[in-house]
Amino acid sequence: MLPIIKPRIKICCISSIHEAGLAVRYGASALGLVSAMPSGPGVIADDVITAIAATVPPGVASFLLTSKQDVPSIVEQHNQCRTNTLQIVDRLEAGTYQDLRDALPGIALVQVIHVTGEDSLDEALRLAPSVDALLLDSGNQNLAVKELGGTGRRHDWRLSRRIVEAAQDELHTPVYLAGGLKPENIREAIETVHPFGLDLCSGVRTNGHLDEAKLAAFFGAIEQL
Repeated sequence: MLPIIKPRIKICCISSIHEAGLAVRYGASALGLVSAMPSGPGVIADDVITAIAATVPPGVASFLLTSKQDVPSIVEQHNQCRTNTLQIVDRLEAGTYQDLRDALPGIALVQVIHVTGEDSLDEALRLAPSVDALLLDSGNQNLAVKELGGTGRRHDWRLSRRIVEAAQDELHTPVYLAGGLKPENIREAIETVHPFGLDLCSGVRTNGHLDEAKLAAFFGAIEQL
């Protein structure tokens, strides 16, 4: 069995400066700020994202979650929100990742792969060389109303493990794991998938708000690994 390496922790669905500060105090290395989505929790207005991102301390990544699928719209949104990372939660359909890099130098690019089957492995390996990291989630882009994150569901972690092995070992692309994570299954998730990072939303929230007790339990579980 491979040794357990403590992953980076991204707390997503941050809705206020207070929540951002709370997550950072407990040890989050990244914060997720969710812009307009077709479904799911945690959506806040772009001007709120801008205000929160301005308070994130050096060394902590601020992720703008965008459902936009064309480069000009993504660039325009980022130029308002001013995060240091872009998390593209749907497929990029107009323009390329290189176009984004040219327009937004120094901004990290993270592509979400919604793990639904073998096609997800092919998609991940095709896109990994173009981005700074992948994030494996449990959405479904093929529904009438797309699910692009925040489902609180697990997907097939065995398939995620195969993606991680190929992306990290062969392409040296870091991989985050999201979807249904909570203190009770963190060890299983890490031992099964061996991700670079973990991404939580619903697992540390109560009634849509960041729950300090759940946050403490989660980081406590990480410390016990």
